[in-house]
Amino acid sequence: MALFEIKDLSFRYPDEEQPALDHIQLTIEKGQFIVLMGQSGCGKSTLLKQLKRELTPHGEQCGSIHYNDILLEKLEQTTAASDIGFVLQNPENQIVTDKVWHELSFGLESLGEDTLTIRRRVAEMASFFGIHTWFRKGTAGLSGGQKQILNLASIMVMQPKVLLLDEPTSQLDPIAAMEFIATLHRLNEELGITIIIVEHRLEEVLPLADKVVVMEQGRIIFEGNPRHVPLSLPQQHPMIQALPTAMRVYQASGQSGEAPLTIKEGQRWLEAQSLVQANSIIESSSLGRVNETTRSIIMEAKDIHFRYESKGDDVLRAFCLQVFEGEIVTLLGGNGTGKSTALKVLAGLEKPYQGNVFIRGKKLKTYSSDELYRNLIGMLPQDPRVLFVEKKVRDELTGMLRGKSVQEGESRLRELIGLLEIEHLLERHPYDLSGGETQKAALAKVLLLEPQILLLDEPTKGLDASAKQSLSNILKALQQKGLTIIIVTHDIEFSAMYSERCALFFDGNIVSSDKPRAFYSGNRFYTTAAHRMSRHVLDYAITCEDVIAACRKA
Repeated sequence: MALFEIKDLSFRYPDEEQPALDHIQLTIEKGQFIVLMGQSGCGKSTLLKQLKRELTPHGEQCGSIHYNDILLEKLEQTTAASDIGFVLQNPENQIVTDKVWHELSFGLESLGEDTLTIRRRVAEMASFFGIHTWFRKGTAGLSGGQKQILNLASIMVMQPKVLLLDEPTSQLDPIAAMEFIATLHRLNEELGITIIIVEHRLEEVLPLADKVVVMEQGRIIFEGNPRHVPLSLPQQHPMIQALPTAMRVYQASGQSGEAPLTIKEGQRWLEAQSLVQANSIIESSSLGRVNETTRSIIMEAKDIHFRYESKGDDVLRAFCLQVFEGEIVTLLGGNGTGKSTALKVLAGLEKPYQGNVFIRGKKLKTYSSDELYRNLIGMLPQDPRVLFVEKKVRDELTGMLRGKSVQEGESRLRELIGLLEIEHLLERHPYDLSGGETQKAALAKVLLLEPQILLLDEPTKGLDASAKQSLSNILKALQQKGLTIIIVTHDIEFSAMYSERCALFFDGNIVSSDKPRAFYSGNRFYTTAAHRMSRHVLDYAITCEDVIAACRKA
């Protein structure tokens, strides 16, 4: 029986010419695990929000959505609140109380459940999700992974029939993301909960899907078995780059038929290939240590200790880092290890109680704010929307040109608009942009300050594979202009492809640092999907391109 039936649904945001959704026809059965995929701005999140009427964005809608044969807008308020759960992209945005146990009981209290029912359901869900060990903790002190698990448990305690999830793993480290997706699989298999998820991390989630829906420009261009996706999309379609590693390698190697979907299936297929001699594709020079003598040190952190509260625990402990001029460095690690805090200290936004940051040999604290943020350091925060204060992107950018001549300012603005390809965004409200568009607009605003050092906190969060490729091209172009770039990221594949050096954060400090190939080929869990799939036959392959080249050579 159909749980959701969407008939001829169209939706247009205010003042927009093109519809965000264009005549959508979709049926979702009870107990299905549905993955919505597509490029940034294709309408995935807009479609998902139409299914939770309290979150439906303002705009012009036509068509109909039925839930259990009842028009969604006519569904009883209590039923709509309890039956349909929604997990947001940012864990911080959904937590409303100060304690874990308060958060678990909040939804049931709002529904008017009695005390005994609330206690029983909260105890059951806390045990199911393993929350009992941090049941009485404050929500502010939880890691990103714990907060997202708490959000999920807070919805599940109301016993929903369907879960809607909008990129729930985008701010989680790879291990926390895998645990979260495994939990969704349990809910689907053991409790029969219908799962509808928008996700760019398809490596783990696609093998779980009963049905995949691929969207493009507000329309559905494919609906069906996940194994049929590569056969149904044109060979050069941008979403091909987003498919799981096993699928990409199989297709790019000229194979036909159904592709392997999981890492295990990919390993079995690779074992059947003659890849013994293919290890020669890995050049020995790419395994060497970073050469620390060819470039001067532009930024250095020495023995940094930092805590947010005077009597609290240290977040950074003897943190040390050297960054060379013109280098792209990625900082990786689990949620709560101190990466974002380290970035704030490097930017001068937080002050350590011990140790110093140096820029070109001069202590950071001796620079004036104007010297530091006008032409030296630029930072793109984890939520780039905090940089926006105007109603149009154009006004955001022109406001950064104060102090420049009209000719100089217009020239710089045209150059950046061309580099970032944001001409079509200039008249739009910053809060109406997709994830990738928001990152580009915010980056343009930061770059207008002409920094020499660019600090980026999770810049690929919420971006599809095509948008990541576009971002990497921009970063490489900026690097060629002399910029030094430091990136905090959970995106292992992006780090492996585009950084010159990777550093692993753990317990408030960097525990290892090396070139990407040496760094990732030495790890077993904290490594790329390509390396996990191929390490038994290829010693140092860490990207899809490495494995594809080896297969073609063989």
